[in-house]
Amino acid sequence: MQALVAHDYGPPSQLTLAEMPMPELDRDPQRPQVLVRMRAAALNPFDLKLLTGAMRERIPVSFPYIPGMDGAGTVAALGTGVQGVAEGDEVFGFFGRTPGTIAQYAVLDVGPYLARRPPQLDALHAAALGESGVTAKSLLRAVELDPAAGETSAAGRTVLVIGATGGIGMFAVQLAAAAGAQVLATAGPAEVDYVLGLGAAHALDYTKGALAEQVLAVHPGGVDTAIDLVNSGDGVLATAGAIAAGGRLVSPLGGPSDLGRGIVASYVSLTLQDGDLDDLAARAASGALRIELGGVYPLAQAGQAFVDFAEGHTRGKLVIAVSPS
Repeated sequence: MQALVAHDYGPPSQLTLAEMPMPELDRDPQRPQVLVRMRAAALNPFDLKLLTGAMRERIPVSFPYIPGMDGAGTVAALGTGVQGVAEGDEVFGFFGRTPGTIAQYAVLDVGPYLARRPPQLDALHAAALGESGVTAKSLLRAVELDPAAGETSAAGRTVLVIGATGGIGMFAVQLAAAAGAQVLATAGPAEVDYVLGLGAAHALDYTKGALAEQVLAVHPGGVDTAIDLVNSGDGVLATAGAIAAGGRLVSPLGGPSDLGRGIVASYVSLTLQDGDLDDLAARAASGALRIELGGVYPLAQAGQAFVDFAEGHTRGKLVIAVSPS
């Protein structure tokens, strides 16, 4: 099969399209898997961290390595112990435990990692849901902002989303707004209308001075909650200046535990729960959840997609069209 391959740690420019062996299903019935003929795959910042070696101490990869943790396709074969899924089913999912979606075939664990793709949701958009959508849900759950709890569960709360135009950010804005929160979202000058269209009540131009000052101009006491998808380490201290005393900050990037003024910091990783992917798919299929595709590349140009992703500013998600739908 054809796949995008890295032969060592390094920049995305080293990626090449090559012939690779078909992936093999784990025959352990305690870990049921399916083989998926890939139709589409999406890029994530974590893919770049794995490829460059930024995560090699915690999560080393074996070479040759096929990147990609998100994707959608057709079930081509069933592993041992698989139930509830049949060959020919259209599925999508999070391949984080079995990476390699930027290829003609990939293996996907059954369970919360896999969901059926509704016919109203095409493969390109479904491929963009996994890592970013579930990370957004994980962050919101950590601060009790889950729209599944009801559309007014966060009524009266104010939420700042920093990094609102990226893959995770676009879902965080929409899901927080769907829960009833008033959302303030950061955006560049050309993206103000975009974040307002996602459901933000206020767009804050990060090119126009200190963000905390802009937030306090809208909410003099500060926001209840900040979701920071940009800053890490001591960088989140500036974000804390926009949060009310006793408020909350949540981030997937890490930072200090003590932010002062009683602000509670939560540094959260993706936590996939049963039904997460189905909920995201249902929202997207109904039109309630917008999935912005910042670019679509054929498999032959997948390497260039990674270069563009690493070097430029992406609105929404970049997606690889692996095969025709």
